[in-house]
Amino acid sequence: MALTLLRHAALSPQHQGRYNGWTDISIDPTLYEEHKVTLLKTQHFDKIYCSDLKRTQETLEAMGMETYIKDERLREVRFKIHIEGLHFDEVRKLASFDERYLESQERWYRYICAENPAQFERRIQQFLTELPKDQEILICSHGGTLQKILSFCGYNKAHINYLEWIRIENGLQ
Repeated sequence: MALTLLRHAALSPQHQGRYNGWTDISIDPTLYEEHKVTLLKTQHFDKIYCSDLKRTQETLEAMGMETYIKDERLREVRFKIHIEGLHFDEVRKLASFDERYLESQERWYRYICAENPAQFERRIQQFLTELPKDQEILICSHGGTLQKILSFCGYNKAHINYLEWIRIENGLQ
């Protein structure tokens, strides 16, 4: 199986750099950078998957890809309600914030996420195990979700930009 992982297109500036896990936000069409996906649009995919949030679907539709399978398991991690939609600077000003949360990824994750790491990994792993074998697959999703998929494939990537795509040959054997 070959996997191509694509992060959705840019959100409007007021939504960028925020913890937008499960908030259903549209892409900003004025920030859509066609040149980033020109090569990708020429590729053949047997199956195309995306999260059920509109920013991934709008990205695929902007690329002219109208046939795709929505799957809620491809959503970003679920942030706590009081964190969702905030920028880091706003989180830092919350009464509940403690600088010690930044000492480890585990502490930070526990503070901002409503979904524990095992739950997040389990839903993505479940999705991946159900993928058809020996096919060209495109997955359009969110930065954190794609990073987790990459880690399952043995790769470590700190950040994935809007409309950045990564192809993995022989993914998830």
